[in-house]
Amino acid sequence: MTLQEAIAVRHSVRAYTERPLEADAVWQLQQRIEELNSDGLLHAQLVCGEPKAFSGRLARYGRFRNVRNYIVMAGRRGDGLDERIGYRGELLVLLAQTLGLNTCWVGISYSKVPGTYALADDEAIGAYIAIGYGQTQGVTHRIKSVAQVSNADDRTPQWFRRGVEAALLAPTALNQQRFHFDYLGQQNGRHCVRARRGRSLVGFSQLDLGIAKCHFEIAAGGNNFDWV
Repeated sequence: MTLQEAIAVRHSVRAYTERPLEADAVWQLQQRIEELNSDGLLHAQLVCGEPKAFSGRLARYGRFRNVRNYIVMAGRRGDGLDERIGYRGELLVLLAQTLGLNTCWVGISYSKVPGTYALADDEAIGAYIAIGYGQTQGVTHRIKSVAQVSNADDRTPQWFRRGVEAALLAPTALNQQRFHFDYLGQQNGRHCVRARRGRSLVGFSQLDLGIAKCHFEIAAGGNNFDWV
């Protein structure tokens, strides 16, 4: 399964079986996490076989069940942290899907368990990603149209529309899809795209934008354009 295929079939899953993660899946996730952490801007950490983070009241309210594995999405504080966590974290979500795993982005319905992660003084946690073998494969949610979240029309390149369609499949807080993609034409011989965030009712608009940009770039082809 390719990452683009994973975009099409991935759905958020909150209830998991008690099956532990297979060793090869853990190894591949760890390798990818090390790559994404290598520039020092991200400090993602995979935690396996730990049930306490999703055993509290908030997790039960969020209908999480049997979450024993998760990725702590943390990074260096500063401008762009939430977007960075969203973009790079979604690369892990899509990798997990290709490995036969299910996932769910979690903004608030988790508890921080001492000893399960390490942070430097200039780092902060932005979200958790629940991960495991789902009791189901999740369900499809209603999404907006391409016209509602972009300026795509008959004059914009087809790769731009493909990117927007993939962005619409990205997980967002409360399925709000509060983002917008603008095709800006060519500048210095390169196609240019701008991604804008809207106002989120729950405060995760930057995280959502990072996830949506990840989907857009995979489907549109990162070599076809520059972000501006």
